[in-house]
Amino acid sequence: MSTRFGRALGDVLARPAGTHPWQGWTFWAGWGTPRTLDVVLVEPAVVLEVAVDVARDAAGRFQHPARPHRVRTDVGVTQVPLFGEAGTDFGGP
Repeated sequence: MSTRFGRALGDVLARPAGTHPWQGWTFWAGWGTPRTLDVVLVEPAVVLEVAVDVARDAAGRFQHPARPHRVRTDVGVTQVPLFGEAGTDFGGP
């Protein structure tokens, strides 16, 4: 992600107003990296379009990181189906 895009994204993100749905979760980079990542949880109120490669490893994890494409100000978070729900097209079955 470019510095310019990161700053633009930072302008639309906000800390959670209450309890975040991922509060207490642990995140790591994977791919042999045992170090957990430091994260800042934000209010889940922004839709970000990303590009992903559908290649997966033997455990079913994506092999390549998602690449940010653009902030979708024309789409509200309630309009986006959850990953795996009917009607999504993520290159899977």
